[in-house]
Amino acid sequence: MELETVPGIGATTAEQLSALERPERALREGDVATIARAPNISEGRAARIARSAIRQRHDDQAEFLRTDRARELYQSALSLLQERAVTEYAQKHLETLYPSTTRSRIEEVRSFVTRAIEHEPDPAVLEALSDVSPLEKPSDLRVRERCVATADAETYARAEQQFPALSVELIEGARDLSELARGYSSVIAVDESFAGLDLAENVRVCPDAFDRVDEIVPERLLAFFATNRNRLLASAAVHETAGLDPPCDLDALRSCLDRLGEDGTVTGDSELTRLQRALDDLDAAVSTAERVANDQLREAIQERDVTIEGADLLSLVEQGARVDSLLERELSEEFTAAVEAARNHLCETLAVEEYDAIAEQVFPDEPTFPVERRAETVSRLRSELTAARDRRAERLKSDLAADLGILRDPVETLVNRALELDVELAVSRFVREFDCIMPVIDHEGAETNTLETKTGVHIEGGRSPLLDVPFQAVEPVDYAVDENAILSGVNSGGKTSLIDLVGFVVILAQMGLPVPADHVRLERFDALYYQAKSQGTLDAGAFEATLRSFGDLVDGKGNRLILVDELESITEPGASAKIIAGILGALDEQGATSVFVSHLAGEIRTAADTDVQIDGIEAVGLVDGQLKVNRSPVKGRLARSTPELIVEKLATDDETESRFYERLLARFDGESE
Repeated sequence: MELETVPGIGATTAEQLSALERPERALREGDVATIARAPNISEGRAARIARSAIRQRHDDQAEFLRTDRARELYQSALSLLQERAVTEYAQKHLETLYPSTTRSRIEEVRSFVTRAIEHEPDPAVLEALSDVSPLEKPSDLRVRERCVATADAETYARAEQQFPALSVELIEGARDLSELARGYSSVIAVDESFAGLDLAENVRVCPDAFDRVDEIVPERLLAFFATNRNRLLASAAVHETAGLDPPCDLDALRSCLDRLGEDGTVTGDSELTRLQRALDDLDAAVSTAERVANDQLREAIQERDVTIEGADLLSLVEQGARVDSLLERELSEEFTAAVEAARNHLCETLAVEEYDAIAEQVFPDEPTFPVERRAETVSRLRSELTAARDRRAERLKSDLAADLGILRDPVETLVNRALELDVELAVSRFVREFDCIMPVIDHEGAETNTLETKTGVHIEGGRSPLLDVPFQAVEPVDYAVDENAILSGVNSGGKTSLIDLVGFVVILAQMGLPVPADHVRLERFDALYYQAKSQGTLDAGAFEATLRSFGDLVDGKGNRLILVDELESITEPGASAKIIAGILGALDEQGATSVFVSHLAGEIRTAADTDVQIDGIEAVGLVDGQLKVNRSPVKGRLARSTPELIVEKLATDDETESRFYERLLARFDGESE
């Protein structure tokens, strides 16, 4: 797939995605984790890009959610899913789920859900997931003790791109290599013309260096694993706790990570530790050895009986008098012993036997007082130790990088699987916590779109997670609509909650997800319109805009679900009834499915030119002043109002004025038929 053919991917985004190894695959599979590894692309943006790619793959560009309230219901559904995810990645990945108008996308998600609900949400697995996050790329890696050298300008430019962590040097010939060898622990010559030349020990000729980047710069691989250590260990724990088959040997992975320091250096090697300790202790060891020699020689001078008193001799020496010949003649053995003591101390402290010969040259054989180090010899010893340490470190890095290189691709799979498990567990938790079932979707009816094939929406035992009560306390409801209906009922009887449930169920179903009900059957709709209740009467301009929206609605095509909550609130009741009746007539001609919540059901029926189905949420009565309601609507029944129930109660209970209340009650009889 061409990257820029995906809606929302422009030239800049395409360039960012091109940094990925296989961007087309990531887009094709909706792989948010991989897309998010592209430069300057966050997980949220990666989810949006993935969703656009999914829509393109399924030729699913139609917008299903046509109103603000419909989009709010979708966000509520998405939030309930995201709240059950542990990782931020899973929360973002769930945003790739959307209500689709295409059969292929819905079936694709349903297949995913079938796998997801097989996972039992184990608290131990959820705890292990809390430390998992997508892999990160190390930044600002610089290796200063090694360089790449070439005599070719084009190769130089390529090397700068391939080896950003190293210095790249443009040279003229082998002589320049020798110069570089004195300033770097290791020089990598990438020109084949240098092969076979007599070069310094720390110069390597590697014409195939561009094919061995991890070997040339093992620090890059080590930095990657060091940066992602905790993510890798957490992902390994998730696989073990969840009983997943890991893509690599987890013991081998942990063993490699045990050899790797937080800063990307190799740890646990006694030889490297010995060399580093010697370097760290060098200055202090030389100073102490120097003091050992001078203290011992000072004591010998003070105690020795020579031609002049020892104290006088000391005074002369401290005044700068030359006593080399006197020391050599009178204190030769003592001087030799003092220097030997200094050398022994230095060698024992550094504990690098292979460099004892250099260490012993730090203090001169020629008699002098005070005994002083040879600075050039100390510098040479430091250089030798540094070179040995760097060679050892580079060898260890290369060995560890070779072991980790085998794990590089598998650990990416390891982390991705752990993250995807969190996505699946979020769905599984949603399904289990809200007692969801997979709905039956009539795709054939949606594709033929005739009155004879309409399925509408049929819900049995539906319970809404959107109510402000514990889910287990929600009363289940049954409701079915396959044409156009007016939903009547008492105030606070649950009319708005019911059409919320209808919209919520349809959105979940067309996302490909299970729904909170005992059984649901519905057709696949092309669009969902949900007109929420208006807050007060609208002014002329807003009223006109509202009517225009319904004009666009009834002129549209496709099988649509329309939910409208108390449209009569936008203007006077008489006018509202006529408007709603007209809208219902137009929708009936189109074969749309709609539910209008209204307190004007009777008036609308009178104003309508066609038969209008009226369903009622029946109030059982008043018990202790509280309204008791059967939340499942009764088909073809105009629900009684709260005032009617109160009058009925008075007509039944009040003996003295019962005839008055009976006459009042009789006025309601015609409305309730």
